[in-house]
Amino acid sequence: MSPTRFFDRPLIDNLNSRYWAELGGHRGNVLSLRLRRSLSWLTPAVAQEDDPDSVFIFCWIAFNALYVEDSSGGRRDSERQIFDAYFSKIIGLDENNAVYSAIWQNFTGPIRVLLNNRYVFEPFWKHYNGVDGYENWETRFEASKRRVRSALATTDTVRVLTTMFDRLYVLRNQMIHGGATWDGSVNRRQVNDGAAIMAFLVPLFIELMMDNPKEDWGKPYYPSIDFDADRRV
Repeated sequence: MSPTRFFDRPLIDNLNSRYWAELGGHRGNVLSLRLRRSLSWLTPAVAQEDDPDSVFIFCWIAFNALYVEDSSGGRRDSERQIFDAYFSKIIGLDENNAVYSAIWQNFTGPIRVLLNNRYVFEPFWKHYNGVDGYENWETRFEASKRRVRSALATTDTVRVLTTMFDRLYVLRNQMIHGGATWDGSVNRRQVNDGAAIMAFLVPLFIELMMDNPKEDWGKPYYPSIDFDADRRV
């Protein structure tokens, strides 16, 4: 996929139009807040479409706006558990198999390359940095690849998404925490593939959430607050 054609622009335009027509005036509505924030980050992503690093980062923030929930009650699930719960809900609502089609028709190659790349496999870095208990990272890596091959063979979309986003989360950490060079050659393949995958899937997630406004999408960790009145809106 060309770096200048990450996005389905008519879909993005339609999502923005739908948002303002259906949810834009609903202040205090959880779904409205999530979608407003997510779409606001997709806008600069589209504007920077010739820069895969920016596309990936902005799309990740847009994705965060869709799924991250308030954990102030004391429970803190792992990122994998949060991904799994969100993807299970999304796939359960995907009656037209849009996400399934995206994975198996558009991104089978990039996904396989990403999942076979040890540099976006967190246990590899744990071992490389001397953390005890990760000497068997290669065994874990091979087991993970076997699970993904099985999931691809049985069209287990949730497992593929969860494992893929595990890898993308490592890439996200490398970039956000200064562990990668902007436009660097070392990680170019995974950044290009990651940007393409995120740019394709995040708008689909937004569309599915718009199609299901009565679902419980969880409380955002940072709600919108009217600071003058010090109250949630």
